[in-house]
Amino acid sequence: MPVRPPWFYTQSAAIPLRCRDGAVEVLLITSRSGKRWVVPKGIVESDLSPAESAAKEAWEEAGVRGSVRPESVGTYQYQKWGGTCTVEVFALDVELPEDTWPEQELRQRRWFDVEGAAELVREEGLPAMIRALEPASSSRFPYRRPRAWCLPSTILERTSTPPGFVASQRRSARLR
Repeated sequence: MPVRPPWFYTQSAAIPLRCRDGAVEVLLITSRSGKRWVVPKGIVESDLSPAESAAKEAWEEAGVRGSVRPESVGTYQYQKWGGTCTVEVFALDVELPEDTWPEQELRQRRWFDVEGAAELVREEGLPAMIRALEPASSSRFPYRRPRAWCLPSTILERTSTPPGFVASQRRSARLR
């Protein structure tokens, strides 16, 4: 029998993505124990949609902001707190990685190519969701960033305002 309120078991996650030098990269973070690579996830807050909650978790746990894609890319389940948590997963196109964020002392973050990220995560079904987000491998996926999103980083580094950024973000924006 579950030991937490039912809403604890409804969660959402973000798969943070960026395009660098024409290739898609996925941002993974370490679990709190530091022993596993995971995607940002958490309990869906009552005042937020699952997609909004996923974006909030990406900020709190990984220090990235961006545009969350409206359609879920899938779900996975895991056991915790004496029950089964169901996690709805959303892609997040990263627009702004921050230098400081709420959980930076608790977690490490690192960009991986799609295949590397898919091989590192352990949650059942999540590797397939990550692989499906690579534009080159999935022509049926309806959400694509503008072509400028995949400009080589050398071009972006010469640009005063990278594509997709707004002027208020320019001060703290840095490509990593």
